[in-house]
Amino acid sequence: MRTRVKICGFTRVEEAVYAAHNGVDAIGLVFYSLSPRHVTIEQAMTIVNALPAFTTVVALFVDESEARIREVLQQVPIDCLQFHGDESASACRIYGKRYIKAVRMQETTDVAALAEQYHDAAGLLLDAYHADAKGGTGQSFDWDLIPKQCALPIILAGGLDETNAKQAIQVVRPYALDVSSGVESSRGMKDASKVAAFIQQVNESDREIT
Repeated sequence: MRTRVKICGFTRVEEAVYAAHNGVDAIGLVFYSLSPRHVTIEQAMTIVNALPAFTTVVALFVDESEARIREVLQQVPIDCLQFHGDESASACRIYGKRYIKAVRMQETTDVAALAEQYHDAAGLLLDAYHADAKGGTGQSFDWDLIPKQCALPIILAGGLDETNAKQAIQVVRPYALDVSSGVESSRGMKDASKVAAFIQQVNESDREIT
């Protein structure tokens, strides 16, 4: 099975377009005002309108109001929602959109129970726990916490870059990898060479496994 790749936190058009042309399956746009990768509706529209066909657009929210989410959806062509806060399953599904639920992993996290709770999610995104941040920290977590079997597709995040992408695929065998800070030159600024190297490592790992 081919490992999908999502790169999150684009803020500039040319970087998102480059990533899409170089094999990224999905780009993430952050609508969380406290994030250094936050984009406005206007920025998001400009980025999305420049993307080539068959590139999935994911909008990331953190405990956002329903009104704000609907405002974004009315103006930006979003394919999938990503909820990175403490949103309940019922709160995630009211928009009639496919959604991903992010989970900040700790030793006590019950992934199987969450998969049942968010049973209609398009996937569970497993990320590192940080007391003061909601993702994009560049920190990894213990992959042994991930169950070998899960009812939902696993999207692995947290501390990924071109140096460990192969290992992540070989150890976890996730449906997809999600990277943000690991392909940046600075916060919110994607590095073309790092993006290309990350995708190359994923592709090589997939060829080795098959």
